[in-house]
Amino acid sequence: MPYAPSAQSELDVRHWIREHLIPGGRVILAQTGDLVTGVVATSVEQVTWIDQMWVRSTDVGHGIGSMLLTHVLRQATSTVRLFTFQENTGARKFYERHGFKAMKFTDGHENEENCPDVLMVCACIAVYRPIIPSKPIHSRVSASKVTSGVST
Repeated sequence: MPYAPSAQSELDVRHWIREHLIPGGRVILAQTGDLVTGVVATSVEQVTWIDQMWVRSTDVGHGIGSMLLTHVLRQATSTVRLFTFQENTGARKFYERHGFKAMKFTDGHENEENCPDVLMVCACIAVYRPIIPSKPIHSRVSASKVTSGVST
């Protein structure tokens, strides 16, 4: 992201993912075959936070982000919040399509990239609650799947 260069080296980011993000749990992967095509990591305090969300650039627009986000919203028991960069208009529009609203704009002094960001909030979790059918439903499994856990 040209507007928010990483404050960490790629090696440091990989170390942080391996040593902190994954062991912390609540990491969901989207995969096509053996290829990771997306990831979302959450934490729960009084609300659910989306701490990290990423979709492989070549897979943007193919429903992977929606699948991951819907999974988070279905599991949430309270409001869901996240920060995204103000200049990331694609992400902002994506979250807005899923019911998030911009609640607070910052100058970025609290993130390590020092890039202006926006707090987005979704209080629409009831919409994503699955309805349990009275009869079993049979469906196909798509090429992309959501899995919990990661092998390192």
